[in-house]
Amino acid sequence: MRIGDRDVPSIGFGTYRLGGSSTPIYDNDDNDINIISYAISKGLTVIDTAEYYGNGHTEELVGKAIKNFNRDDLYIISKVWHNHLHYDDVINSLKRSLKRLETDYIDLYLIHWPNKSVPLNETLSAMEYLKDSGYIKDIGVSNFNEELIDEALSSMKKYEIVANEIEYNLDNALNVENNIIEHCIKNKISVIAYSPLSRGYLNKSVEKIAKDNKMSVAQLSLVYLKRKSIPIPISRNKKHIDEIAYVLDKNINDDVYISIRNSIL
Repeated sequence: MRIGDRDVPSIGFGTYRLGGSSTPIYDNDDNDINIISYAISKGLTVIDTAEYYGNGHTEELVGKAIKNFNRDDLYIISKVWHNHLHYDDVINSLKRSLKRLETDYIDLYLIHWPNKSVPLNETLSAMEYLKDSGYIKDIGVSNFNEELIDEALSSMKKYEIVANEIEYNLDNALNVENNIIEHCIKNKISVIAYSPLSRGYLNKSVEKIAKDNKMSVAQLSLVYLKRKSIPIPISRNKKHIDEIAYVLDKNINDDVYISIRNSIL
Protein backbone atom coordinates (compact mmCIF):
# COMPACT_ATOMS: atom_id res chain seq x y z
CA MET A 1 0.00 0.00 0.00
CA ARG A 2 1.10 3.58 -0.56
CA ILE A 3 0.36 6.94 1.00
CA GLY A 4 1.90 9.62 -1.14
CA ASP A 5 5.39 8.37 -2.03
CA ARG A 6 5.66 6.09 1.00
CA ASP A 7 5.10 2.34 1.01
CA VAL A 8 3.24 1.34 4.17
CA PRO A 9 1.71 -1.87 5.57
CA SER A 10 -1.77 -2.73 4.33
CA ILE A 11 -3.30 -2.39 7.83
CA GLY A 12 -2.54 0.16 10.52
CA PHE A 13 -3.50 0.61 14.16
CA GLY A 14 -5.94 3.16 15.57
CA THR A 15 -5.59 4.70 19.03
CA TYR A 16 -8.91 6.40 19.74
CA ARG A 17 -9.96 5.81 23.39
CA LEU A 18 -6.48 4.72 24.42
CA GLY A 19 -5.76 7.34 27.05
CA GLY A 20 -9.30 8.68 26.94
CA SER A 21 -11.77 9.90 24.34
CA SER A 22 -12.26 13.68 24.60
CA THR A 23 -10.65 13.94 28.05
CA PRO A 24 -7.57 12.13 29.40
CA ILE A 25 -7.79 8.91 31.38
CA TYR A 26 -4.58 7.84 33.09
CA ASP A 27 -5.65 4.58 34.75
CA ASN A 28 -4.58 2.31 31.88
CA ASP A 29 -1.43 4.09 30.72
CA ASP A 30 1.01 1.22 31.16
CA ASN A 31 -1.31 -1.25 29.46
CA ASP A 32 -2.11 1.13 26.61
CA ILE A 33 1.57 1.85 25.96
CA ASN A 34 2.20 -1.89 25.95
CA ILE A 35 -0.67 -2.50 23.52
CA ILE A 36 0.61 0.12 21.05
CA SER A 37 4.10 -1.35 21.30
CA TYR A 38 2.74 -4.85 20.77
CA ALA A 39 0.81 -3.77 17.66
CA ILE A 40 3.97 -2.22 16.22
CA SER A 41 5.96 -5.37 16.99
CA LYS A 42 3.40 -7.36 15.00
CA GLY A 43 3.88 -5.18 11.92
CA LEU A 44 1.07 -2.66 12.43
CA THR A 45 3.50 0.24 12.03
CA VAL A 46 1.00 2.78 10.70
CA ILE A 47 -0.16 4.43 13.94
CA ASP A 48 -3.14 6.77 13.77
CA THR A 49 -3.73 9.32 16.52
CA ALA A 50 -4.94 12.92 16.99
CA GLU A 51 -4.63 15.90 19.30
CA TYR A 52 -8.32 15.43 20.20
CA TYR A 53 -7.85 11.91 21.53
CA GLY A 54 -7.65 12.08 25.30
CA ASN A 55 -7.13 15.83 24.88
CA GLY A 56 -3.56 15.09 23.80
CA HIS A 57 -2.89 12.26 26.23
CA THR A 58 -3.18 9.59 23.53
CA GLU A 59 -0.34 11.24 21.63
CA GLU A 60 1.72 11.11 24.82
CA LEU A 61 1.12 7.36 25.05
CA VAL A 62 2.07 6.88 21.41
CA GLY A 63 5.24 8.88 22.05
CA LYS A 64 6.22 6.56 24.88
CA ALA A 65 5.35 3.43 22.89
CA ILE A 66 7.46 4.30 19.85
CA LYS A 67 10.65 5.02 21.81
CA ASN A 68 11.93 1.47 21.46
CA PHE A 69 11.46 1.36 17.68
CA ASN A 70 13.34 2.85 14.75
CA ARG A 71 11.39 6.00 13.89
CA ASP A 72 12.09 5.50 10.18
CA ASP A 73 10.20 2.19 10.32
CA LEU A 74 7.05 3.87 11.64
CA TYR A 75 4.36 5.90 9.91
CA ILE A 76 2.70 8.27 12.37
CA ILE A 77 -0.56 9.98 11.49
CA SER A 78 -2.00 12.77 13.60
CA LYS A 79 -4.78 15.29 13.15
CA VAL A 80 -5.56 18.90 13.97
CA TRP A 81 -8.97 19.46 15.58
CA HIS A 82 -11.63 21.55 13.84
CA ASN A 83 -11.35 24.49 16.28
CA HIS A 84 -7.62 24.89 15.53
CA LEU A 85 -7.79 25.50 11.78
CA HIS A 86 -6.69 29.13 11.57
CA TYR A 87 -3.15 29.53 10.25
CA ASP A 88 -1.30 30.12 13.53
CA ASP A 89 -3.48 27.62 15.39
CA VAL A 90 -2.55 24.84 12.95
CA ILE A 91 1.15 25.50 13.47
CA ASN A 92 0.84 25.69 17.25
CA SER A 93 -1.24 22.49 17.35
CA LEU A 94 1.33 20.63 15.30
CA LYS A 95 4.18 21.74 17.54
CA ARG A 96 2.28 20.61 20.63
CA SER A 97 1.63 17.25 18.97
CA LEU A 98 5.33 16.86 18.18
CA LYS A 99 6.20 17.53 21.79
CA ARG A 100 3.69 14.97 23.07
CA LEU A 101 4.78 12.40 20.50
CA GLU A 102 8.44 13.11 21.28
CA THR A 103 9.32 13.09 17.59
CA ASP A 104 10.79 15.60 15.15
CA TYR A 105 8.17 15.06 12.46
CA ILE A 106 4.78 13.56 11.70
CA ASP A 107 4.47 11.48 8.57
CA LEU A 108 0.92 12.51 7.73
CA TYR A 109 -0.99 15.44 9.22
CA LEU A 110 -4.73 15.59 8.67
CA ILE A 111 -7.51 18.12 9.10
CA HIS A 112 -9.61 16.02 11.50
CA TRP A 113 -12.98 17.51 10.58
CA PRO A 114 -13.89 20.36 8.23
CA ASN A 115 -14.90 23.72 9.68
CA LYS A 116 -16.97 25.97 7.44
CA SER A 117 -16.11 29.03 9.52
CA VAL A 118 -12.41 28.85 8.59
CA PRO A 119 -11.34 29.20 4.94
CA LEU A 120 -9.89 25.90 3.80
CA ASN A 121 -7.10 27.61 1.88
CA GLU A 122 -5.96 29.29 5.13
CA THR A 123 -5.65 25.93 6.87
CA LEU A 124 -3.92 24.26 3.95
CA SER A 125 -1.52 27.17 3.59
CA ALA A 126 -0.38 26.47 7.15
CA MET A 127 -0.07 22.77 6.33
CA GLU A 128 2.13 23.60 3.35
CA TYR A 129 4.32 25.75 5.58
CA LEU A 130 4.67 22.81 7.98
CA LYS A 131 5.73 20.54 5.11
CA ASP A 132 8.19 23.15 3.86
CA SER A 133 9.64 23.34 7.37
CA GLY A 134 10.07 19.56 7.67
CA TYR A 135 7.61 19.24 10.55
CA ILE A 136 5.33 17.01 8.48
CA LYS A 137 6.02 14.76 5.51
CA ASP A 138 2.59 14.82 3.89
CA ILE A 139 -0.77 16.57 4.04
CA GLY A 140 -4.21 14.99 4.20
CA VAL A 141 -7.79 15.43 5.32
CA SER A 142 -10.38 13.43 7.23
CA ASN A 143 -14.16 13.21 6.93
CA PHE A 144 -14.14 15.19 3.67
CA ASN A 145 -16.83 14.60 1.04
CA GLU A 146 -16.34 14.98 -2.70
CA GLU A 147 -17.05 18.70 -2.74
CA LEU A 148 -14.56 19.40 0.05
CA ILE A 149 -11.95 17.20 -1.61
CA ASP A 150 -12.24 19.29 -4.75
CA GLU A 151 -11.97 22.50 -2.74
CA ALA A 152 -8.92 21.18 -0.92
CA LEU A 153 -7.22 20.15 -4.16
CA SER A 154 -7.81 23.57 -5.69
CA SER A 155 -6.51 25.27 -2.53
CA MET A 156 -3.10 23.59 -2.64
CA LYS A 157 -0.29 25.72 -4.05
CA LYS A 158 2.77 23.43 -3.88
CA TYR A 159 1.83 19.96 -2.68
CA GLU A 160 -0.81 17.27 -2.98
CA ILE A 161 -3.56 16.01 -0.71
CA VAL A 162 -2.37 12.42 -0.30
CA ALA A 163 -5.03 10.89 1.96
CA ASN A 164 -8.61 11.13 3.20
CA GLU A 165 -9.48 9.29 6.41
CA ILE A 166 -13.13 8.26 6.51
CA GLU A 167 -15.41 5.77 8.22
CA TYR A 168 -15.42 2.68 6.02
CA ASN A 169 -16.65 -0.78 6.94
CA LEU A 170 -18.94 -3.50 5.62
CA ASP A 171 -22.00 -1.64 6.89
CA ASN A 172 -21.45 1.47 4.78
CA ALA A 173 -19.17 0.02 2.10
CA LEU A 174 -21.40 0.16 -0.96
CA ASN A 175 -22.43 3.77 -0.48
CA VAL A 176 -18.94 4.94 0.46
CA GLU A 177 -17.25 3.04 -2.37
CA ASN A 178 -19.59 4.42 -5.01
CA ASN A 179 -19.12 8.00 -3.87
CA ILE A 180 -16.19 9.37 -1.86
CA ILE A 181 -13.82 6.42 -2.37
CA GLU A 182 -14.33 6.47 -6.11
CA HIS A 183 -13.64 10.21 -6.05
CA CYS A 184 -10.47 9.71 -4.00
CA ILE A 185 -9.18 7.00 -6.32
CA LYS A 186 -9.83 9.22 -9.32
CA ASN A 187 -7.73 11.94 -7.70
CA LYS A 188 -4.96 9.55 -6.53
CA ILE A 189 -5.83 10.11 -2.87
CA SER A 190 -5.30 7.18 -0.52
CA VAL A 191 -8.22 6.19 1.70
CA ILE A 192 -7.61 5.42 5.38
CA ALA A 193 -10.52 3.55 6.95
CA TYR A 194 -11.47 4.22 10.56
CA SER A 195 -13.97 2.02 12.41
CA PRO A 196 -13.28 -0.75 9.86
CA LEU A 197 -14.77 -3.34 12.21
CA SER A 198 -17.92 -1.31 12.88
CA ARG A 199 -16.94 -0.63 16.50
CA GLY A 200 -17.19 -4.34 17.25
CA TYR A 201 -20.64 -4.86 15.72
CA LEU A 202 -19.41 -7.06 12.88
CA ASN A 203 -21.49 -7.73 9.82
CA LYS A 204 -22.67 -11.31 10.26
CA SER A 205 -23.87 -11.69 6.66
CA VAL A 206 -20.36 -12.76 5.65
CA GLU A 207 -19.89 -15.47 8.29
CA LYS A 208 -20.08 -18.34 5.81
CA ILE A 209 -17.70 -16.66 3.39
CA ALA A 210 -15.26 -16.08 6.23
CA LYS A 211 -15.48 -19.71 7.32
CA ASP A 212 -15.02 -20.96 3.75
CA ASN A 213 -11.86 -18.86 3.51
CA LYS A 214 -10.57 -19.92 6.93
CA MET A 215 -10.84 -16.44 8.38
CA SER A 216 -12.80 -14.80 11.14
CA VAL A 217 -15.41 -12.22 10.17
CA ALA A 218 -13.04 -9.51 11.40
CA GLN A 219 -10.20 -10.82 9.25
CA LEU A 220 -12.38 -11.15 6.16
CA SER A 221 -13.71 -7.62 6.69
CA LEU A 222 -10.20 -6.19 6.84
CA VAL A 223 -9.02 -8.10 3.79
CA TYR A 224 -12.05 -6.83 1.85
CA LEU A 225 -11.39 -3.23 2.93
CA LYS A 226 -7.71 -3.51 1.99
CA ARG A 227 -8.71 -3.53 -1.67
CA LYS A 228 -9.50 0.18 -1.56
CA SER A 229 -8.13 1.49 1.74
CA ILE A 230 -5.76 1.12 4.64
CA PRO A 231 -7.95 0.04 7.57
CA ILE A 232 -6.89 1.13 11.05
CA PRO A 233 -8.60 -1.15 13.59
CA ILE A 234 -8.04 -0.81 17.32
CA SER A 235 -7.98 -3.39 20.10
CA ARG A 236 -6.68 -3.69 23.64
CA ASN A 237 -6.63 -7.47 23.27
CA LYS A 238 -3.34 -9.03 22.12
CA LYS A 239 -5.11 -12.05 20.65
CA HIS A 240 -7.22 -9.72 18.53
CA ILE A 241 -4.08 -7.86 17.44
CA ASP A 242 -2.56 -11.21 16.43
CA GLU A 243 -5.74 -11.91 14.46
CA ILE A 244 -5.45 -8.55 12.69
CA ALA A 245 -1.72 -8.89 11.97
CA TYR A 246 -2.23 -12.36 10.50
CA VAL A 247 -3.98 -10.85 7.45
CA LEU A 248 -1.40 -8.14 6.75
CA ASP A 249 -0.21 -10.18 3.78
CA LYS A 250 -3.46 -12.01 3.01
CA ASN A 251 -5.75 -11.23 0.08
CA ILE A 252 -8.90 -12.60 -1.51
CA ASN A 253 -9.61 -13.32 -5.16
CA ASP A 254 -12.17 -11.46 -7.22
CA ASP A 255 -14.85 -14.11 -6.80
CA VAL A 256 -14.68 -13.89 -2.99
CA TYR A 257 -14.65 -10.10 -3.19
CA ILE A 258 -17.81 -10.11 -5.31
CA SER A 259 -19.45 -12.62 -2.95
CA ILE A 260 -18.84 -10.26 -0.04
CA ARG A 261 -20.32 -7.35 -1.99
CA ASN A 262 -23.40 -9.40 -2.82
CA SER A 263 -23.78 -10.43 0.83
CA ILE A 264 -23.75 -6.85 2.13
CA LEU A 265 -26.19 -5.47 -0.45
